[in-house]
Amino acid sequence: MIWQTHAVSNQYDELQDYNLFDTDPALKEALARAGAGWATGWLATYGERLGRAETFELAERANHSPPQLQAFDRRGRRLDRVDFHPSWHALLALYRAQGLVSLPFESERPGRWAAFLAGFYLHGQVEAGTLCPATMTQAAIPLLRKEPALWRQLGDRLLSRDHDERDLPVERKRSVWIGMGMTEKQGGSDVRANATSATPVGAGGRGGEYLLRGHKWFFSAPMSDAHLVVAQTRDGGPSCFYVPRWLPDGGRNAVAIQRLKDKVGNRSNSSSEVEFHDAWGLLMGEPGRGIPTIIEMAAHTRLSCVIGSAAVMRQGVVQAIGYARRRMAFGKPLAEQPLMRAVLADLALESEAALWLAARLAEGFENEEPAWKRIATPAAKFWVCKRAVEMAGEIMEVFGGNGYVDAGPVSRLFLEAPVNSIWEGSGNVMCLDVLRAMQREPEAWLRLLDELERLAGDERRLLAALADLKAMAALSPPELEVQGRRFAQQLALTAQGCLLRERAPQAMADAFISSRLSDSHWGRVMGAQDARAMDVVFLLGRALPAG
Repeated sequence: MIWQTHAVSNQYDELQDYNLFDTDPALKEALARAGAGWATGWLATYGERLGRAETFELAERANHSPPQLQAFDRRGRRLDRVDFHPSWHALLALYRAQGLVSLPFESERPGRWAAFLAGFYLHGQVEAGTLCPATMTQAAIPLLRKEPALWRQLGDRLLSRDHDERDLPVERKRSVWIGMGMTEKQGGSDVRANATSATPVGAGGRGGEYLLRGHKWFFSAPMSDAHLVVAQTRDGGPSCFYVPRWLPDGGRNAVAIQRLKDKVGNRSNSSSEVEFHDAWGLLMGEPGRGIPTIIEMAAHTRLSCVIGSAAVMRQGVVQAIGYARRRMAFGKPLAEQPLMRAVLADLALESEAALWLAARLAEGFENEEPAWKRIATPAAKFWVCKRAVEMAGEIMEVFGGNGYVDAGPVSRLFLEAPVNSIWEGSGNVMCLDVLRAMQREPEAWLRLLDELERLAGDERRLLAALADLKAMAALSPPELEVQGRRFAQQLALTAQGCLLRERAPQAMADAFISSRLSDSHWGRVMGAQDARAMDVVFLLGRALPAG
């Protein structure tokens, strides 16, 4: 006889085997608005593939079987190789097969950036670590296109839809991945404080060869086929270099991996510390122009941070609502308990607002709009990435103790959320970049204000928020810097409110504006808004259609 002390009841697994795309009306509307209806077919197919239980299992295995550094072979020769679980490569291959790495740069087709956003957003809901090399590779494409010799060598491999995991010189590979190396111990976000030196081989100059000596405290995705690295030239200052993993003669480059970072989250992906022992590199752009060069790359990766955080929010909302509809408490489903409904509605508002802001940023990248690309993007990264951290905690709480157990997607969302807020510049750096961009491009700032005023129409709460922004912007630079966080927050919230008013259902826009831009008590905790003024049934049904 098998003794059983209790039967398991009222317990439900996380939502799986659903189509991530078909269950997201806001994402479909964003694509239609951007003229990307041509992408809905393959995105629906991708959404179905990502939503399968087997794909969630791939993500689980990749994150619970983290990469392993093989620094030496059995005889002490340096390998500097990072080995990954097969699930990592399966997920990378799945992403690359959609063409998402190169999609924004393959043509001038309208809606291409929205289609990229949608694919990235869907993938990020299931597994985020694989998006790190994908993001950096995509962001490197515009820079490498400016280097004719490198582009001839790499162009087809960068645009490839094939994932080639082999550790070989690029000439022997079907596709390549590109990483970044900027941060050093002593400088962090202050890249100008980098101490790594670059010495010219021969005449040097544009496209010239250099030898790099120094270190990088964070060297993202060390198994990438090449990295873009910032180092100091003797006379020019910080410069950007293309540093391949393999040398032109077929030998390994002198990039020694010291260790892999033991990160809080993002565990499927490898981040490392490295030393350059006269590593060979090619100068990109002009000597001393490394900061502007790498900032161009960082602008793209910051957009990806916003989309990735919106993906964390979206997956969390879906899981929370799906669970709350089934879990019984005090005689009825959690989703019918008034206080829980207020929390879920607040989560749904935050998630959709993040998506519409990310979609407008993507539109700004497609149309080369400085107002959205250089002013609004860092503000959005500051706000959306921080909100994702708070939301992930609330979502974990919906699941109670089960959410706190490190098994399944809910705990991984919580562990994953902080990286986007830190990577490519933490909160204060983003706020300062907003202020610097406004000062450098005052016309772009005025265009942004004009657009937001047009979208605000006669909505008094949005107009009041815009007036507050203008008042802060009129302060002296030292006074404004002190209020940098409040300014970036107000800019992001105002933009979200205006965009929702223009693009989302009225019930969604009204609920967001009334809670975020008029309630003095809002912002202390999720769900503290006055839910009586909201159409909660509509909000929850829109976030995750029943069925």
